[in-house]
Amino acid sequence: MIKSLKGKTIFITGASRGIGKEIAIASAKLGANIVIAAKTTEQHPKLKGTIYSVQKEIEDLGAQCLACICDIRFEDQIEKSVKAAVDRFGGIDILINNASAISLTGTLDTPSKKFDLMMGINTRGTYLTTQYCLPYLLKSSHPQVLNISPPLNMNKKWFEGHVAYTMAKYGMSMCVLGMAEEFRGKIAFNALWPKTAIYTAAMEMLAGSDVADKCRKPSIMSDSALWIFNQPLSCTGNFFIDEYCVKQAGIKDLDHYAYNPKSSLMLDFFLDGDMNNESKL
Repeated sequence: MIKSLKGKTIFITGASRGIGKEIAIASAKLGANIVIAAKTTEQHPKLKGTIYSVQKEIEDLGAQCLACICDIRFEDQIEKSVKAAVDRFGGIDILINNASAISLTGTLDTPSKKFDLMMGINTRGTYLTTQYCLPYLLKSSHPQVLNISPPLNMNKKWFEGHVAYTMAKYGMSMCVLGMAEEFRGKIAFNALWPKTAIYTAAMEMLAGSDVADKCRKPSIMSDSALWIFNQPLSCTGNFFIDEYCVKQAGIKDLDHYAYNPKSSLMLDFFLDGDMNNESKL
């Protein structure tokens, strides 16, 4: 289904757990060099995983991994991490902007600290990380940027309950929209978003462990990312939904991605009924 990623260097933000970790490990199994750029260095009491635990998992697979302490709100940490990646592996072929912050709060309940956190990580952090990786991506023979962000759905229902989060998350998608055109023919920019909720430690914190039955496993996102990585440079400016990607990869039975195949799945944020396979491939 997926070609080898041997020799390719993937720089991924926020991959100490969840979807980012899943993509990192799946890519490492195909031979990619992995750079984990995240800020978790010590075990969180409720969220398992650190940059070092993921590094060990990847190295135990026989792949190479560099763990960089990087809070993408701070430009100097991004710059230092990108330099370390290039010093270790000689360049960067694929950037995955995965790091994200969420607060599903209304306008009166979103203090400036939460607003700044979401804008600083989701929008500004994505923009600056891409900016620092660009000189090396432009030198790659297979340069790609993948943002874990949704289609730009202007339905007002996706704004009314959490304007700040939607603004911040859509900032990541706007980077895809604009940069795909700015660098067309030079670098492929795409977005990936799950059709259904994905059960991770963060989801458990938000909704509790009972929600797992209504979710899929992160592996549907990693399989989707691997399919995207194998597309040509002309595949750019798309807002891919995970179901579309795995079906294109030849996977017809999606039940194995569900925690409970007999349970109905919860549709993810920002998706309406007619946006199941949003892209313009």
